[in-house]
Amino acid sequence: MKYDVVVIGAGPGGYVAAVKAAGYGMSVAVVERDALGGVCLNWGCIPTKALLKSAQAIHYASRAAEFGFSVGEVIPDIRKIVERSRGVASTMNKGIEYLFKKNNVTLVHGNARLLSEKRVEVSGPDGVSVLEYDNVIIATGSHPAGLPFAPIDGKRIISYRQALVPETLPASMVVIGSGAIGSELAFFYRSLGVEVTIVEFLDRILPLEDDDVCAQVSRQFRKAGMKVMTGSSVKKVDVSDGLCKVYVDTPKGEQTLDAEVVLSAVGVRPNTENLGLEELGVKMERGRIIVDGNYMTDVAGVYAIGDVIPTPALAHVASAEAVACVDAIAGKKPQPVDYRYVPACTYITPEVASVGMTERAAKEKGLSYRCSKFLFTASGRAAAAGARDGFVKLVVEEGSDRILGVHIVGDNASEMIGGMVIACRHGVTASELAKTIFPHPTMSEGIMEAADIASM
Repeated sequence: MKYDVVVIGAGPGGYVAAVKAAGYGMSVAVVERDALGGVCLNWGCIPTKALLKSAQAIHYASRAAEFGFSVGEVIPDIRKIVERSRGVASTMNKGIEYLFKKNNVTLVHGNARLLSEKRVEVSGPDGVSVLEYDNVIIATGSHPAGLPFAPIDGKRIISYRQALVPETLPASMVVIGSGAIGSELAFFYRSLGVEVTIVEFLDRILPLEDDDVCAQVSRQFRKAGMKVMTGSSVKKVDVSDGLCKVYVDTPKGEQTLDAEVVLSAVGVRPNTENLGLEELGVKMERGRIIVDGNYMTDVAGVYAIGDVIPTPALAHVASAEAVACVDAIAGKKPQPVDYRYVPACTYITPEVASVGMTERAAKEKGLSYRCSKFLFTASGRAAAAGARDGFVKLVVEEGSDRILGVHIVGDNASEMIGGMVIACRHGVTASELAKTIFPHPTMSEGIMEAADIASM
């Protein structure tokens, strides 16, 4: 059968593209070899946040006396915590299935491979079939990146997939990499009583965030009992007798760490193998597909979005690319994705959220700027909530007064950053933001206060 659009992959890029195309009246088929929702819904964003909510509940229960009541010993039940997390993912998975049925999107289970003459071969449980298309969108996502000296075995050296579904809790864990995935899982396991050590190659944890944010989170992690080793690199991991020996080069020399489990959280690799891309002549660099401004490859009718192209590997980026890509296919005037202002969130407690330039980036670009910071210790809502750790920091351009970046560490920071994406994209000034009425008392008032400080 022939379709206007065939989408390969049903993650946050693929399923959004499929539903959008169907909404324009196109005939659409989606090829998916695994569960609907991709890594984000099944093994990333959603189940991780469910686990972290359990960790937050433990965090508040352990502070019960601060809020005027008593509880017994807080004992986490890892099986029930994981069961809840998987249930949340399953519910969302069914939601995508409903969207496909509602929008008449055909779902084909199996592994896809591009053939010549605008055809896709699908090897599935019912055999091999061939779909014809006018346009195909590759949205196959990514998988955990392993390390040659610490190959993932799924038992002692694990990726985020195994970390999300432990049957029992290890006594100790070494986490290699302190990006969002590593930091979130380190926080989760430490909240449940696991002894956690984070090893980060760069000189700060959460290295893509503003330096002040990195320092704040590092203090919080150490206060929670984690060992944080920055400027350090793992050279080798030996596994024997149910124990991992981790050899680490540090600024003070080599150290050996013992742990029951090592979590490799050093990033992801695009799923571009065995798709027939090379045979079709699709240009790639370092495993990622090269596309133009409309996400089309150098092969007519072949598009790619999400983790398989050289843009930030984030679910919300893939979804935005899906909309722009389908608009281009439909002959609409697509709004380009503005990669300057992509929000980033890390769902530890307190949360981290940011958009735009860090102070370091502004300095490296030679911009004339100033920074302002409002501490949540001065926030009435933060005091009432028992959440006074953290701050709002603004990076503001001198002369224009335009907001270049917003960086938040605090309770519900991820819910506050959306409005700041709008502010940065549309050139809102610190003075304008300072004169905006925010509801009182809220954590978001910290944004107004930081803007007011910047305007003085």
